[in-house]
Amino acid sequence: MAISSPSIVLVNPEIAGNTGAVGRTCVALDMELVLIHPLGFTITDTRLKRAGLDYWQHIRLAEFRSWEAFLEERAPRADQLFLFEEYAPRTFFEPEYPEDAYLVFGRETKGLPEEIVEAHAAQMVSLPMRSDKVRSLNLANTVCAAAYQALRGQFSR
Repeated sequence: MAISSPSIVLVNPEIAGNTGAVGRTCVALDMELVLIHPLGFTITDTRLKRAGLDYWQHIRLAEFRSWEAFLEERAPRADQLFLFEEYAPRTFFEPEYPEDAYLVFGRETKGLPEEIVEAHAAQMVSLPMRSDKVRSLNLANTVCAAAYQALRGQFSR
């Protein structure tokens, strides 16, 4: 029986290698990967599969033609959505993540589209950085940190 886990949602990802690495994390943590189109690459891109290694075949993958299509089909509750943006008013350490959470990440170069941020401002969280010398973290690294934080209560020693 599969463990109930949050889903990782990538909105318009641009870099195949990042998405492949995120897919590998999803397999490791038994999380669904949700891709919101348009993508900056094709799903058959060799860079995507190279970064995901031979794990890509095990990914629980869902694809949606748009953010609106995702909202329409999945109809997530407000308490399920966690939108990751560097300027969010609270850190990702603060919320309690439900087992059916959606961890939502934007494009590598521009983040989430403004209309999504405006519509879901109360659900925004950030990964804090201690240095002002770095503008942002790599998407795959951010997703990995967020995924483990969301699952922190589900691991036993």
